[in-house]
Amino acid sequence: MAGRRAHWPTIPAAARCGRSSGPWDTARSRPVGGRYARRPTRSRPRGPCPEAAPDDHADRGVLAAYATTLGRALVGRELYLPKSWTEDRERCRTARVPDEREFATKGELARRTVLRALASPPPIAWVTADSAYGQDNRFRRLLEQSGVGYVLAVPKSQFSVRCSRIEGLFAQAPDEAWEKISCGDGAKGPRVYHWAAVRLPAVAEFDYQGEAPHRMRWALARRSISKPDEIAYHLAYAPLHVTVQELVRVDGTRWAIEECFQVAKNECGLDQYEVRRYVGWYRHITLAMLAHAFLAATAHQAGERGAEQVKRPGPSDSQWRRFGDSWQLVFPGPRT
Repeated sequence: MAGRRAHWPTIPAAARCGRSSGPWDTARSRPVGGRYARRPTRSRPRGPCPEAAPDDHADRGVLAAYATTLGRALVGRELYLPKSWTEDRERCRTARVPDEREFATKGELARRTVLRALASPPPIAWVTADSAYGQDNRFRRLLEQSGVGYVLAVPKSQFSVRCSRIEGLFAQAPDEAWEKISCGDGAKGPRVYHWAAVRLPAVAEFDYQGEAPHRMRWALARRSISKPDEIAYHLAYAPLHVTVQELVRVDGTRWAIEECFQVAKNECGLDQYEVRRYVGWYRHITLAMLAHAFLAATAHQAGERGAEQVKRPGPSDSQWRRFGDSWQLVFPGPRT
């Protein structure tokens, strides 16, 4: 535009989609035989547009990943728009934001994402999320009403059913309540922590079928072995037969999901974009998610074909043969 500098509204310049915890252990992500829906996670841009202040940016997205023992892939995305955007309808129209799009918190976006995932064909047994979502009572109630188990991180100030702050609850735990449990393998081997878990009082509205209980509520704490002052807290909702070890494994699926985000960024350009239109953000993120899902499916199929092609080794030319617990030389030719 000659003589004037055009000022364009800006959708986030680049998403950084990997935070350590999203909607599911759809996700991440589960022990053998299970499927988890994994937590929604927040995404940040690498930097603000020069023409807008950082706090004025639609700078976060809510993304979800689905994980099984066979693979994992991103399956849900929502762009978060702050009130500074949604209350400026002219700005939204310039960025092609639909008129019906109103302000929604990241918690509301996460609930929408989870509802869509639950309505889709893939089965979901568990949901995991970081404390930004785990502390949301409405998010937990949605999962409970849907009959889905969860292991959600919560802040140390979290209150629960007829319980004080979760930090104080575990401060009273006896030493024998803590035990070493691995929550899965990492790049350097098993991720072992001290864990403590306690059953919480039931809620009749959600935890009973008739007169019989069918769900349990738990509070869990994960303490670093090398740095005992580092403690993370969780709330869990699970079927009666689920053990503490199972809950720990579910929480551990969050690391698998982080790998999902890293692959999507490194191999599919998930965070490599600059868009100035609402639909542009969705198109880029959706295309990157599709590419990542394709890679995950292709890798799994290649692994299956490779397993089918494995053949037993043919007869060895060596004259060494094993008989029982000893070896014997065997020579070709007639027996003498």
